[in-house]
Amino acid sequence: MTIEQNWSAEFTVGVEEELMILDAETFEQRPEVKTFVAESKQRGLDGELKTELFASVVELTTGVCETAAQALEQLRVLRRTGSEIAASHGLALAGAGARPFSPATEQTIAPEPRYQEFIDYAGTAARRQGVSGLHVHIGMPDGETCLRVLETILPWLPVVLAVSANSPWFESEETGMMSTRAEILALLPRRGPPPRFESWADWERYMHRVIASGLVKGYTSIWWDVRAHPTFGTLEIRSPDQPTALGSTGAFVELLYALCTWAAEQPPPKADAALRSIYDQNRWAASRFGPRAKLIHPEREGAAVLVPDLFAELAERIGFNNGLDPSSCEGDRQLNIGRSDGLQAICADLVARSIA
Repeated sequence: MTIEQNWSAEFTVGVEEELMILDAETFEQRPEVKTFVAESKQRGLDGELKTELFASVVELTTGVCETAAQALEQLRVLRRTGSEIAASHGLALAGAGARPFSPATEQTIAPEPRYQEFIDYAGTAARRQGVSGLHVHIGMPDGETCLRVLETILPWLPVVLAVSANSPWFESEETGMMSTRAEILALLPRRGPPPRFESWADWERYMHRVIASGLVKGYTSIWWDVRAHPTFGTLEIRSPDQPTALGSTGAFVELLYALCTWAAEQPPPKADAALRSIYDQNRWAASRFGPRAKLIHPEREGAAVLVPDLFAELAERIGFNNGLDPSSCEGDRQLNIGRSDGLQAICADLVARSIA
């Protein structure tokens, strides 16, 4: 078995967003993704609208972009196109890390064999995946560089999750988690942080072994928070919640781009047996408390640091300064609106800010 490898020019950018398809009046989810896919193909877009697991979700995917700004402009057009299609059918699009109501287990699965196979295997754990994430692909020149960058950025990804948290409601309940999405993803097999691979040959051996078992179709059926994607020639970062405002998406794309370009210039990190356990703790704290989480410092022994302070340290290291506020997240806005005005008001706000 050969895994296709198409390593690319360093630091190209590709972005995937997952938006809910809602009834424009009731805000219930509507399984109409085929309408978006079919009508968008007539538009001559840079990028495309695609299916996801649920037929009530549409994925917006950019083409290969040279810069984060170019990717953001493509997303702007894709969101506008999606909104125009939605409006012509009495629908609306909304971005968030989870669906505030409409039980996930009652949603229609997109009619594609790979999704049905996933449901048959993972059962309720798969049907519970009424959550959406932002996926950012950064171009890598080869597998060794990809793994080195992965190991360097991994300890900092809980900071990104904390600031991106945008799913405090799920199935009509305030869950007590700022990122319910991270908790729901943890129900799946092959999730969380990847194991440490000492070389690209190690990565290939692992993939050959699990795929040869017949239980895993390919490496894209492994849903780690960050993973090598050699077919695209990228490192794919999957840790943030789906933002609502397009400006928030742009900020996180810029942040992850800066993080990867900085990491590519760093020496290979030393092996640390505690790293994955610390990552799990920090990931949980980030999903529970969002920007108010206290995280174990990735490098400093015996130190726990509040997210805004750790974010400031990271931003200084990587030269990032685009005004992203690490003391709050979009999930805070959802909580405030839901507590004062209810779930319908949350959805109305999500729709309005997703297409603004």
